[in-house]
Amino acid sequence: MATGLILSLALAAASLQTADTHTVEQTEIPDRKAVFATVESIDTITARARIGGTIGQLQVDEGDSVEAGDVLAVVVDDRLAPQIAAANAQANAFAAQFSQAEIDLERAEDLHERGIYPQARLDQARTQVDVVSGQLAAARRSRDVLVQQSREGDVLAPASGRVLAVPVTSGSVILPGEAVATIASDLYLLRLRLPERHARTISEGDPVEIGTAALGGEVAPTGRIRQVYPRIEDGRVVADAVVDGLGDFFVGERVRVYVTVDARDAILIPADYISTRYGVDYVRLQLSNGHDTEIVVQRGLETSQGVEILSGLSAGDVLVRP
Repeated sequence: MATGLILSLALAAASLQTADTHTVEQTEIPDRKAVFATVESIDTITARARIGGTIGQLQVDEGDSVEAGDVLAVVVDDRLAPQIAAANAQANAFAAQFSQAEIDLERAEDLHERGIYPQARLDQARTQVDVVSGQLAAARRSRDVLVQQSREGDVLAPASGRVLAVPVTSGSVILPGEAVATIASDLYLLRLRLPERHARTISEGDPVEIGTAALGGEVAPTGRIRQVYPRIEDGRVVADAVVDGLGDFFVGERVRVYVTVDARDAILIPADYISTRYGVDYVRLQLSNGHDTEIVVQRGLETSQGVEILSGLSAGDVLVRP
């Protein structure tokens, strides 16, 4: 009876000792790199003037939100009004000639039916009606072209977004194709620039973590790599990351992010096996004779699997919970 009780107590003590110890193992963890990313728009569109002239009305400024099709500015070409007036006068002249030609044709047909007008003169009158009709149609088309050109003085927003730059002012002289405003679309992303040695280790879909100091509003704490550009610029590979909630950030704002670029071997232990006194971290190491001693370790990053130990421990060491 006494022997069984002693055996039960020994087993319980051994079980307690096993539960309060931890065998150090080497494991592979992702190697994260901290970089600064800039908030960029997926598309940056330029609104350009379709005709040359003077900017009569400028209706936007930097920071304004616009919708696709909104009028940003009106370009006025003073030469178009006289040209339209001349086209109208020419069209009116051809219209009068056409009316007279139709009257002459009716007379010729009436006289031809009476037998006192030759067929050749009748054919000539019909041809004259066709010629003047064509001239009238051409004059009207020329006028329509000038009217449409005057309407193209309206500079329209090519897409919805926010105005980043307006390099012109009211009264400025502008040529066809010149930029009136630069618009950033409503879709934002983070643009990362990593050293070229990491070009082979990052790919689309890799997760990124946003620095907690940069979080604000509805910004998500994590994102993913959307695109890796196949060109290295100034020794850096460029990648875009999609993160929800970047709409309230400024374009060009810098944000600290962490991206996984490789994997490495590390020693991880549970955080409750570390005790800190006066800024120094200690763990209790079990010796081969069954006793334990306190040693100093250097703490590294904290991960979901435990705390990384940079120095002081090796794989196979047995730790005792303090």
